[in-house]
Amino acid sequence: MRALALIACLAAPAAADSMPPREGWIVHDTDKSFAELVEDTRAAITEAPINIVTQASASDGARGQGIEIPGNRVIGVYRNDYARRMLDASIPAGIEAPLRLYLTEDSDGTATLSYKTATFAFSPYDGGEALLELASELDVILTGIAEAAIN
Repeated sequence: MRALALIACLAAPAAADSMPPREGWIVHDTDKSFAELVEDTRAAITEAPINIVTQASASDGARGQGIEIPGNRVIGVYRNDYARRMLDASIPAGIEAPLRLYLTEDSDGTATLSYKTATFAFSPYDGGEALLELASELDVILTGIAEAAIN
């Protein structure tokens, strides 16, 4: 009986809704479709002083297996000189790179752009003023990407 309930849960696509507020995150609900937000976010990144270095999409992977789930994409952004500065300040902070933008499709057909601020992501690490300065610089870049993508 439990197996049938589990199968039923796995077969039904989960309804995605806007990301709830959480400490250290910036969440932008938009009126854009998921596809439009992905395109606009990629375009915003190309205009920013940072690069796309990773992408992952659970919805693309599911679609490849014949399963439809709400749109979901993580875009990792960074640049090698930022990485070197980060690592000079704190080797352990390297686990936080690349910084990630999280795009999710909401149940009403709109999409949400969310991300952890760099200052929040780097806050557990002892990297002194150099890491704080880098995090602040990266926060400005992430804010610019988000503003360009959602407008």
